[in-house]
Amino acid sequence: MARVLRVARSSSLFSFRSRSYSTTSAEASHVSSPPPFLNSGGARRDVTKERNVQWVFLGCPGVGKGTYASRLSSLLGVPHIATGDLVREELASSGPLSQQLKEIVNQGKLVSDEIIVNLLSKRLEAGESKGESGFILDGFPRTMRQAEILGDVTDIDLVVNLKLPEEVLVDKCLGRRTCNQCGKGFNIAHINLKGVNGKPGISMDPLLPPPQCMSKLITRADDTEEVVKARLRIYNETSQPLEEYYRSKGKLMEFDLPGGIPESWPRLLEALRLDDYEEKQSAAA
Repeated sequence: MARVLRVARSSSLFSFRSRSYSTTSAEASHVSSPPPFLNSGGARRDVTKERNVQWVFLGCPGVGKGTYASRLSSLLGVPHIATGDLVREELASSGPLSQQLKEIVNQGKLVSDEIIVNLLSKRLEAGESKGESGFILDGFPRTMRQAEILGDVTDIDLVVNLKLPEEVLVDKCLGRRTCNQCGKGFNIAHINLKGVNGKPGISMDPLLPPPQCMSKLITRADDTEEVVKARLRIYNETSQPLEEYYRSKGKLMEFDLPGGIPESWPRLLEALRLDDYEEKQSAAA
């Protein structure tokens, strides 16, 4: 097992009870349990006076963990650490793990705990040397073993579990494109899932590239329908114990995405009780 950097512990910044936040009912804007930025006296905490948040984002491949984790990272001033990015960086480096990772990724398999822990440990060490505090993890942990390793080395304040119907997830993954010049990601899928049996429909506009990137778009080698469905199946098989693990600890917040970024971002901020925090940050800027 690779050595894991021990992140300095402190008392947990927030107190959570397991909760579910859904935008599919009349009570969608209501979160029944105490929100994370409220203390027992009802006053909002000043997060700048505490250690930075230590959050985890869960969700199937393609659900948008990176998008929302990155936005929250910028809002709260904490590093967004995506294990998927760490894997892709290692693939591009031609390092000792590169060939092994290529075979795993192209087959749609999950990368082993040992490799992921190795890569994450190196990233945390690099961040600590630069004075980073707190983090938002994206794509880790994915297994119970990883969750136990993480729990041994640091405290996790909140686990956000993003959800979308499988049909939407497949379309999103197949629509992903990257500009091979600037490196930015886009999505050409136009999703319009009709509501069925009382469940609301979901509409998402494509995230199209600017004209200068249009002819330079490439598709990830593992974004084929067969591989995407295999990834989703494997994820669903391994995620249930993980979700229950964090639910039992009162740290799991389940969030059903109501649509694309314009619809989902304000609802997510509301669920996290960060809606007025964003307004204050904007005003201060």
